[in-house]
Amino acid sequence: MSALLPVEQAQERLLALRAPLSSENIALSESLGRYLSNDVVAERDQPAAPLSAMDGYAIRFDDVPGPWTITGEVAAGAAPDRAVGAGEAMRIFTGAMLPAGADTVVVQEDVSAGGHHLMLTGDGPGARGRHIRDRAADFGVGARLLAAGSRLTAGAIATAAMGGAGQLAVGARPHVAIATTGDELVQPGRALAPGQIPDSNGVMLAAMLAGETAAPILPHHIRDDRATLAKILNELARRHDVIVTVGGASVGDHDHVRGALEDAGGRLDFWRIAMRPGKPLIAGTIGDAVLLGLPGNPSSAFVTATLFLLPLVRHLAGARDPRPAVHKAPLATPLAAGGTRRDYLRARLEDGRLTPLVGQESGMTLPLASANALLIREIGAPARDAGAIADYLVIA
Repeated sequence: MSALLPVEQAQERLLALRAPLSSENIALSESLGRYLSNDVVAERDQPAAPLSAMDGYAIRFDDVPGPWTITGEVAAGAAPDRAVGAGEAMRIFTGAMLPAGADTVVVQEDVSAGGHHLMLTGDGPGARGRHIRDRAADFGVGARLLAAGSRLTAGAIATAAMGGAGQLAVGARPHVAIATTGDELVQPGRALAPGQIPDSNGVMLAAMLAGETAAPILPHHIRDDRATLAKILNELARRHDVIVTVGGASVGDHDHVRGALEDAGGRLDFWRIAMRPGKPLIAGTIGDAVLLGLPGNPSSAFVTATLFLLPLVRHLAGARDPRPAVHKAPLATPLAAGGTRRDYLRARLEDGRLTPLVGQESGMTLPLASANALLIREIGAPARDAGAIADYLVIA
């Protein structure tokens, strides 16, 4: 029996099975959640000219405390039609271009205007340059605004738009097929015969992928038959970038994924990981498609999907950092010593402290409903008291 593969080594080998997909140009409005293929570089200064940060009057600071003669006004989106001279003021609104000659804005709450006359009634601006947004204060032309491989958030899209972009080059969306295996599985909501259970894994994985860049997924269910499974795997490989099977990954008489992968002309890259839950994980290829075989117990499927399936999809979609980030927090309760595999314990992070949930058996689903973290316990880790710092992954 081959040695169990460490998690990080398995992740590296999985991501190496296929390079990221090609890029495509899409509109800004369609880019949320996608991964940039190229750096986004500013095509313009922002602001492109000095702007007023407040409603008030554009003046020369040397003329404080006034009085001033009001010579006109400038609104946002319009260019000033004249300069401000000595003793002059121009009405200005938030976001409007500062007229030539002016170097300060006095806010409207600090002055009193009557006709063309303006008087200081408050404290005034206090310093030259007050209430002005300098040219290129946000960024200048040529600045790298967003890095290739970064995920596009709403704020990132706004930055790209302000920099002058009308569309973005992003990684293509991987097409993923979910295939659950097992004669005991029944579509959720249908009546169950003795020995049958609802197929929770299919809908769970589809929900996990819904928040990713993967193209729409419809779970398939395949009965425990090696020939049937091999045929379907071959068909799915022609139309998908990733095939994720659930169940049938272990060594039982009805565990057919490894055999079906071979029968379909595929290649096994690795099997069995030094982790709990999720030891019997399978990774290989069929043609250009990557096959990832997850264990069938719900918690095992969830944990391995978090550590392997989601990073694989993000990698193919062009993510620079596809693996989940490791965070640290103190334990709310004592934690027993680790064993011969790395544990990923379903846990609850509340008030900045981690609590492992009751019910860590891989077949249990109820802890998944309330877990928001995976508490990591390393191989052979010593027992720890409450307050000790532990590593964890954020889950949704």
